Amino acid sequence: MSIDIEDFNARWLAKWSEKDVAGLLKFYSADTVYRDPQVPDGLTGEEALGAYLKQLFDSTPPIHYAPHETWKTANGFCGRWYATISMPDGTKGLMRGFDLVVLEGDRIKLNEVYVHNVTKIPD
Repeated sequence: MSIDIEDFNARWLAKWSEKDVAGLLKFYSADTVYRDPQVPDGLTGEEALGAYLKQLFDSTPPIHYAPHETWKTANGFCGRWYATISMPDGTKGLMRGFDLVVLEGDRIKLNEVYVHNVTKIPD
């Protein structure tokens, strides 16, 4: 099966922006492995990821994820994105992130997330 990685990435990041746990889990395999700076040793499985996402979304302000670039790999893709964070005081924060995504069919088998704060989106 051939996946349009730009379309997949855009639809997936939209679910992150919507904080849609059920919608996001449809992108992941039942035995997915997920890692980000808050869970550096990772989570395994749909149930653990769902619980983590619920806690994460409940504790973070609105964040809009915008895809920037994707690169196909032998078994998935890498994707860079920018996230605009709407802080409770009305200010905005900006992060740049990068995902390593390993696919199994049309589901994410492994997702490693790397992020850092930036002050602007480069031209």
